[in-house]
Amino acid sequence: MSGFPVTVGGDGAVAAERHGHVLLVTINRPQARNAVNGPVTVGVGEALEHAEQDPEVRVVVLTGAGDRAFCAGLDLKEGPGTDPRAARWGFAGYVAHAISKPTIAAVNGFALGGGTELVLASDLAVAVETATFGLPEVARGIVAGAGGAFRLPRQIPQKVAMEAVLTGRPLTAQRALELGLVNRVVPAEELLPATFALAAEIAANAPLAVQAGKRMARGIDDGHVPAEDADWARTRREAAAVLATDDAREGMRAFAEKRPPRWQGR
Repeated sequence: MSGFPVTVGGDGAVAAERHGHVLLVTINRPQARNAVNGPVTVGVGEALEHAEQDPEVRVVVLTGAGDRAFCAGLDLKEGPGTDPRAARWGFAGYVAHAISKPTIAAVNGFALGGGTELVLASDLAVAVETATFGLPEVARGIVAGAGGAFRLPRQIPQKVAMEAVLTGRPLTAQRALELGLVNRVVPAEELLPATFALAAEIAANAPLAVQAGKRMARGIDDGHVPAEDADWARTRREAAAVLATDDAREGMRAFAEKRPPRWQGR
């Protein structure tokens, strides 16, 4: 499936192609399960900036390369990078990047941690039957710091969300569909066709009306969601405090050593 290429940064970590009125943005690190590093943040962030400025783009589709992972979260080896725009755009150049054009996550594999947070930040989502969702950070001694902890309870029933946040247990694609976390679940070969069909239905409408509708529905003012300011401030404060604990260091060590963690509550 090929379209008109759009140049974005990221040294090939992100590919962007325009197909008619749809911009397809692909995290292109299948060897790393599409984990997010600095180049991914720059590439996705620039793709969204392009989409917002190009009147020909009416819908953005975000997906991952390959057939295993949509996004495995943050690349712990490389980190998020140092581009100053990342603070404004959020994780992957996406989770706090409030554009007017509708966004659809095309979830081509597991989407745990940061992957689920990308889905939560999207307006719509289509997933393959084998996709899984969840916030497993608590099992690693850290927290869901890219919006998952406050967005999940607002998008699915609160007690179900709290179970997911507190246990780290994943949700299947079918369960995610039942809860309204995704709009469609399809076989793998139908993922992009189904996503593009949904995008085409949106793109067939008056673009300025669609964009105004999204801004009203999501509470976007000048590329910003004021209602989430306190949520992000709390997330930064709590995440920094937890990351400085012995348990956080133990969680990462245990994960790397493939053993159960020994929590000490400090």
